[in-house]
Amino acid sequence: MQIIRDVKTLRQAIFSLRNSGETVAMVPTMGALHEGHMSLVHEAKRHADHVVASIFVNPTQFGPNEDLEAYPRQEAQDAAMLEAEGVAILWAPTVGEMYPEGFATNISVSGVSEGLCGGARPGHFDGVATVVTKLLNQAQPDVALFGEKDYQQLAVIRRFVRDLDMPVEIVGVPTARAEDGLALSSRNAYLSDDERARAPVLNQAMRDAAEAMVSGKAPSAAIAEIRARLEEEGFGPIDYIELRDADSLEQLGQLNRPARLLVAARLGATRLIDNIAVKSGA
Repeated sequence: MQIIRDVKTLRQAIFSLRNSGETVAMVPTMGALHEGHMSLVHEAKRHADHVVASIFVNPTQFGPNEDLEAYPRQEAQDAAMLEAEGVAILWAPTVGEMYPEGFATNISVSGVSEGLCGGARPGHFDGVATVVTKLLNQAQPDVALFGEKDYQQLAVIRRFVRDLDMPVEIVGVPTARAEDGLALSSRNAYLSDDERARAPVLNQAMRDAAEAMVSGKAPSAAIAEIRARLEEEGFGPIDYIELRDADSLEQLGQLNRPARLLVAARLGATRLIDNIAVKSGA
């Protein structure tokens, strides 16, 4: 596996991979890799002949009070995991390579970026859209894979790829979970033992509410039950609990089309997010 840190060398390496007409898949990450990331790599290998993974902790998607400096960085360990999975290239640019002096461009996606994590983290999705646009332009993959755990992020990426006519297929990969249902995340490492034991209630409450909505319970009542259950287990503050259209992310007052139930809540100092599909009976 090649570890590459400058765009010129990256493009030369990808040109060599494509030399015999073979295809390239990309898995963008911020490192601190776990089995959730590896599930993206496994799926990428099904979609293309070669896999390029990136590790870049993107400063433009962190707010002023967020954990940029504390975000875990373990490139050597991550590189070993990727190499063991047969990844061809690890693209690991510096901040200076990604955002050289004088950098002045920002990608902003309206609609799907509003509310949810976009409301709780102003400017976050501008940072995501800008860095992912750069990553896709740098590597020029045939397909790029992103986890459904960050569902609003996936919707933002799909939107700007369509709007900007970018020649890449975006594939969403189902959320990887621990045996108890907790969505795998680099931030789970911040949970204390007691918090980790209580964390699966998030997904359990969501699944019970989704089942109730499919059976006819009003979304507002089901959402109120999630909130009460999370507060009882010590979650708080709760950023949002919402039912949204699965494609447009329009907020829904009733389950009359394919939907997504999305939740973000803090447990101790850790902000947990999760989402599940809710199928309409209509």
